[in-house]
Amino acid sequence: MGAKDGVVAEDGLFEATPEESAIVDEPDVVSVAERALSSVPPGAPLAVRMRPLTLGEVVGQQHLLGPGAPLRRMVEGSGAASVLLYGPPGTGKTTLASLISGATGRRFEALSALSAGVKEVRGVIELARRRLLNGEQTVLFIDEVHRFSKTQQDALLAAVENRIVLLVGATTENPSFSVVSALLSRSLVLQLQSLTAADVQELLERAVADERGFGGAITIDDDAMEHLVRLAAGDARRALTALEAAAGAALDTAGDARRALTALEAAAGAALDTAGDASGPVVLDLATVEASVDKAAVRYDRAGDQHYDVISAFIKSIRGSDVDAALHYLARMLTAGEDPRFIARRLVVHASEDIGMADPMALQTATAAAQAVQLIGMPEARLALAQATIHLATAPKSGAVIAALGAAMADVAAGKSGLVPPHLRDGHYKGAEQLGNAVGYKYPHDTRDGVLRQQYPPDDLVGVDYYQPTAHGNEREIADRVSKLRRIVRG
Repeated sequence: MGAKDGVVAEDGLFEATPEESAIVDEPDVVSVAERALSSVPPGAPLAVRMRPLTLGEVVGQQHLLGPGAPLRRMVEGSGAASVLLYGPPGTGKTTLASLISGATGRRFEALSALSAGVKEVRGVIELARRRLLNGEQTVLFIDEVHRFSKTQQDALLAAVENRIVLLVGATTENPSFSVVSALLSRSLVLQLQSLTAADVQELLERAVADERGFGGAITIDDDAMEHLVRLAAGDARRALTALEAAAGAALDTAGDARRALTALEAAAGAALDTAGDASGPVVLDLATVEASVDKAAVRYDRAGDQHYDVISAFIKSIRGSDVDAALHYLARMLTAGEDPRFIARRLVVHASEDIGMADPMALQTATAAAQAVQLIGMPEARLALAQATIHLATAPKSGAVIAALGAAMADVAAGKSGLVPPHLRDGHYKGAEQLGNAVGYKYPHDTRDGVLRQQYPPDDLVGVDYYQPTAHGNEREIADRVSKLRRIVRG
């Protein structure tokens, strides 16, 4: 960490002076990008060394960086609004904040919500106010801005509204849930997308060839490249970290082999072609990548979009009877540490919402799984959740329960309530009979079949059919029974 004017700035982030206000993707201009490159230590992680220095090096996010798009206008100096950059890790939020600062000639200050408090925020604002008197504007970059408390966020409002600072906030969580409404209304919310497979491959190829990376010392075979792209899951930082680990192992192995070859040649006085050209690039193969990076990280956050997106995909896969996709999303949630009680509750709801009477046992299975989660706990209860998932995904489906309830509630909301028929009213209190309550009520169990003709709904709902059984599973039989019951009851 370094300090300037009493304000702490993060390593790898840089300040732009008014003299360095040229757009960073102009190749013939000495820009802040060159200063950034010279300030990166040789031993810095590959992801830091390969951070884009110009707008032209940024991959992905074309919906924000295309001609006339809001973020591009800011990077080129024609936009002056504060922004909240919202998106998954490794999509370029910090890089874009740096480019906004460098291209517009503003000074750059960085705070992390993990360590900064109200005092630090006010310190940056005061510094920015003094600079503004000298004609200098300040970009304040706040990483993990969603972690700021309401008080900390409120401390920014006046400075953002009066443009004392140009706020660039980065967050992996939906700002609508984590940023106060007053700050939201003063900022543009720009959503970054995970990088595509082509974007990640472009970054990896650049890291292999660029002098900031491996400078051509390695090449990646097709299988290894495909595996690295898959491991990245759209995260540039993860892709470069995996490449660095795998390439390091390959270079170490190749170095040992070539040293051994040199010694052997010296002793034997003969060249061994089978060992390859000692001066050529080292080939990074699939086996080395698999040995260096054993699995992909699960992209999931328990309080943000992935939490809702994955559970939505889970339920829709069950509804669509794709048991394999449902098990995938279940495994994804369990691996990421999702609350198993949340999963169990959704299964119980789904059992009635999308299966209902087509398989009445589905609700019992889901409820039993929820009880197992409470009684047994994890990790053993995951088996009960898996069993319930398989049962529900393979069960016949029916939306008749939710449709019936929805139709009934819609009528009630529309005022179609009506009076309870007198013969159905409570007749257990003194004077009820004089009011006509329960008079004329027919007791179904007095008949042979336990069903008789009698009006049950209010007058204006007589003959209304809410429940419409499907022809799926158990409802195939229920449909005939319901039809017969309605004929008897309604006469």
